[in-house]
Amino acid sequence: MKPNTQQLNDLTIQVRRDILRMVHAVNSGHPGGSLGCTEFMVSLYQNIMDRKPGFDMDGIGEDLFFLSNGHISPLFYSVLARSGYFPVSELATFRLINSRLQGHPTTHDGLPGVRIASGSLGQGLSVAIGAAQAKKLNKDNHLVYTLHGDGELQEGQNWEAIMYASAKKVDNLIATVDVNGKQIDGTTDEVLAMGSIRAKFEAFDWDVLEIAKGNDIEAIIAGLTEAKSRTGKGKPVCVLLHTEMGNGVDFMMYSHAWHGKAPNDAQLENALSQNYTEAESDY
Repeated sequence: MKPNTQQLNDLTIQVRRDILRMVHAVNSGHPGGSLGCTEFMVSLYQNIMDRKPGFDMDGIGEDLFFLSNGHISPLFYSVLARSGYFPVSELATFRLINSRLQGHPTTHDGLPGVRIASGSLGQGLSVAIGAAQAKKLNKDNHLVYTLHGDGELQEGQNWEAIMYASAKKVDNLIATVDVNGKQIDGTTDEVLAMGSIRAKFEAFDWDVLEIAKGNDIEAIIAGLTEAKSRTGKGKPVCVLLHTEMGNGVDFMMYSHAWHGKAPNDAQLENALSQNYTEAESDY
């Protein structure tokens, strides 16, 4: 049985706590985008994706997810652990020497749930398209999901992949773009303005939909459910997810400053006081 909205909201708070504690413990990491996409990732793994128990790299007979903007690994690791892929206690090893939970996800240590090394931005969509085409060849009707940053779209390889996916009718693919308008050096408009992302995807013949409330569980589930209904119709699907970087922590929101900065002791205490639930226990 899928968790209800309250349970998903409680889990979202717990994941935010995990993110904050992980980056604080090593004074390193990327809390801003992680917090901004927390509701999305919780909804995806707990409600939307068709997942099998356990983990195998082939992923035949289940939906797949590829994290392209790998710097939001604290979020990815927390959701994977809270979804049963590995012990929650392992989150305490984040970014430590010899840990499986490095700053960007890697594959050589065999961390369950991680299928590609990511963080070199712009590559995730290419891998996801290959996986989606492999599913078609295997007559596997499951879907492939990806997540990308809006700033990441400044990388040229994305647009080759975007062109290829529509030309080859890769219609079992749902690519979500985190549209928060911010990246490490400022706003996306200041760094390299991209104009209308929607118009660009539509010009490349993708089916595009937007989730205006990208930090609302019910809106995300409704939007992703609609995205699923549009697959299998000859076009890849793009979801533009409008989020707020640093969501859930008032002093991290509305600024790019927390893209890659860890909170100090006092800031951590403040942030945790804004995110409290008894639904799960801290690691």
